[in-house]
Amino acid sequence: MVRIGDRDVGPGTPCFVIAEIAQTHDGSLGVAHAYIDAVARTGATAIKFQTHIAAAESTPGEPFRIPFSKQDANRYDYWKRMEFTESQWRGLAEHAASVNLVFLSSPFSIEAVELLERVGVPAWKIGAGEVTNLPMLERVAATKKPVLFSSGLSTWDELDVAVALVRRNGSTVAMFQTTTAYPCPPEQLGLNVIAELRERYQAPVGLSDHSATIFAGLAAVSLGANLLEVHVTFTRECFGPDVVASITVDELATMVTGIRFIERALANPVEKNQMAAKLADLKQLFGKSIVASRDLPLGHRVTADDLAYKKPGTGVLAARRDYFLGKSLRRALAADAQFREEDVE
Repeated sequence: MVRIGDRDVGPGTPCFVIAEIAQTHDGSLGVAHAYIDAVARTGATAIKFQTHIAAAESTPGEPFRIPFSKQDANRYDYWKRMEFTESQWRGLAEHAASVNLVFLSSPFSIEAVELLERVGVPAWKIGAGEVTNLPMLERVAATKKPVLFSSGLSTWDELDVAVALVRRNGSTVAMFQTTTAYPCPPEQLGLNVIAELRERYQAPVGLSDHSATIFAGLAAVSLGANLLEVHVTFTRECFGPDVVASITVDELATMVTGIRFIERALANPVEKNQMAAKLADLKQLFGKSIVASRDLPLGHRVTADDLAYKKPGTGVLAARRDYFLGKSLRRALAADAQFREEDVE
């Protein structure tokens, strides 16, 4: 079990649903605040941003992963434009708390860790590219707060080292299966790895999804995911590199509703015979009884052609047809009259 703020995360608890905004705010503080209000209305548990400090994490020559920007000469300039001040981050965190959202932001440098620690994040979400950034992980672990790892770029050995490092310092962990593809096709989701992560690390597990659909998240929860992170955008017309791997706010609301539906179903296993007993009245209504297909005289020897199967199922059920075949009638039956066991000898 992991505790993030005032929420327990693990088996038997509601899935911890994180709406990942990333850079979809495009550097606008107002848009970032607008996302908080929109996500709060969906029923998600948390909202997550990314805290980039260009001078601390990048070099001026860092190339774009995808050349998308119309105003930034390189990726360094883009990170610079995505920066907020510490007081702005604090305002975002306070806003999230006011609408009952857990506020998270992924750090991408030790300086970002220091900033977010002062802001007061309750846990650390480590992006896939930072798992081998052991100096940063050491600083994160020193806070003894929960550490949530994305596994999308790491080998098992690299994950083992990272998990062991933070656990030695007293932090609990949660593990996300991630495939760092934007968007991620279904063949690469790796839903099977969710169970492997749970077994290997004996920790809460989840999916950090980039499929741009609600389907992967619903599947993950059906497989027992305790956490789900999904990129969110207002619409697919928004600008930025994350939009192509995002779902809309409306889709997020639908997904959260689906997750809670699935959780209720999984929390209430059905015993088949007991359920059938509870539905006995409906079984009589919808079931088929054995009836005479035509008028049948006393003493008539019953054949398959003499039998029909019609609602309601209040008589002898159609499944017992063979009981009557070849036997003689003890009474005459009109067409559509239900057979009784005592009608034959």
